[in-house]
Amino acid sequence: MLEPKVVRLTAGSAALGLVLAAGAVTLAGPWDSGQRTAERARAAAQAPTGGASHHAAGPERPAPKPAPSAPGVLTALTSLRAKAAPRPAVPPPAPLAATLDPLLAAPGLGPLRTASVVDVTTGKQLYGNGAHTPVTPASTIKIATSAAALTALGPDHRIATTTVTGPDAKRVTLVGGGDPTLDRARLRALAADTARALRSRGVTAVQLAYDTSRYTGPERHPIGVNDNIAPVTALMTDEGRLDGSTAGPAPRSADPAGDTARAFAGLLAEHGVTTGKPPARARAPKKAVPLAKTWSAPLSALVERALTHSDNDLAEALARQTAIATGHPASFDGAGRAVARQLRELGVPLAGARFADGSGLDRGDRASAALLTSLLARAADPARPQLRPVLTGLPVGGFSGTLADRYTDGSPGAAGAGLVRAKTGTLTGVNTLAGTVVTGDGRLLAFAFLAGRTPSPYAAQPALDGLAAALAR
Repeated sequence: MLEPKVVRLTAGSAALGLVLAAGAVTLAGPWDSGQRTAERARAAAQAPTGGASHHAAGPERPAPKPAPSAPGVLTALTSLRAKAAPRPAVPPPAPLAATLDPLLAAPGLGPLRTASVVDVTTGKQLYGNGAHTPVTPASTIKIATSAAALTALGPDHRIATTTVTGPDAKRVTLVGGGDPTLDRARLRALAADTARALRSRGVTAVQLAYDTSRYTGPERHPIGVNDNIAPVTALMTDEGRLDGSTAGPAPRSADPAGDTARAFAGLLAEHGVTTGKPPARARAPKKAVPLAKTWSAPLSALVERALTHSDNDLAEALARQTAIATGHPASFDGAGRAVARQLRELGVPLAGARFADGSGLDRGDRASAALLTSLLARAADPARPQLRPVLTGLPVGGFSGTLADRYTDGSPGAAGAGLVRAKTGTLTGVNTLAGTVVTGDGRLLAFAFLAGRTPSPYAAQPALDGLAAALAR
């Protein structure tokens, strides 16, 4: 439990960030097999840790309350600022090259280093070093995946898992919609609702099938069997985790869809509906009769969770939901093309960008530091409130998610504790950091520091943290 002083610091930092973002625009990883688990989240709770308020009700129920960074709050903040006494003009920032160049040259960052720093108030790039050079972004690509999903679907979109039957009610099909956050409790509730619907028709014995056709293409990520990601399928429970964990690497099911269907059969039996032989994979009937449905949390909450905990399974689901919404095949390739299309609509620099997956585990991904800072600046734009979860989902230095054990006392990034919010990226030989920072003179900056061929994350991560902390100072 956090001490009161720390709680006050966290809350103060969050509030300051919102006010600064409001004034700024008129106003607001993954791991390779065998690699150290540098991005395992200490906070394992499934609930998102960002700033938005989310509800578990489905679309047919009242919509979730807007996030604190939604238009109403921005309007109120702007109004308060307008009524406040005029303040002296803030002098322009000092050139950053003298500060950042020596830090970017740290041996721990290896020979390939790119950087971009943007003033969110003006959109002006304050610092660049190979800013438009596309490099392997590792897990910072989740910023792009999240922005694309929110643009295509909106923050209130929810993913449904359903059960349907045919006119004769002899077979029930469990239809996966692509929600990796489906858990045992919701699966049990879905079984209870399904059994109730069947009993109302006088049915107590059915054949059970399961439909995963929402997704296409290979289920296995190109990295192969790996504790950092389950097979990418439209039907799974608890991300296919076998150890009860909710974040970070874990042993995974080789057949999460089949496991979910078999568990569902057992739950139906508990509610008085027998299914006979084991469930088989099959498409739902064309003239399907709906029986029951369960919904994921809103997309805003899913984005925050994906960013805070660097959730690879959820990031791949966000990419495929983007593909489905835009008429692309829900495969690795189709999702990549869908993400690129949505980002193009945002007008961000995409030269050389490649989205081989949604999570950043694929070394074929390419993104520039300028692309990432442009996306972060778009997320602070009051004209694009749907993108706000990209900011509210970023881990807070020294406090949450994949930054919980960084920016600690005595570390190179200590000055950035509570002021830096950033997405981490970690692959063997690749270390990246992209996010926002509140500066000492009250500015909100977006930054991206991407390093390749790094000798060790133990040297690279402190160097990246030092760069962001230097902006805070």
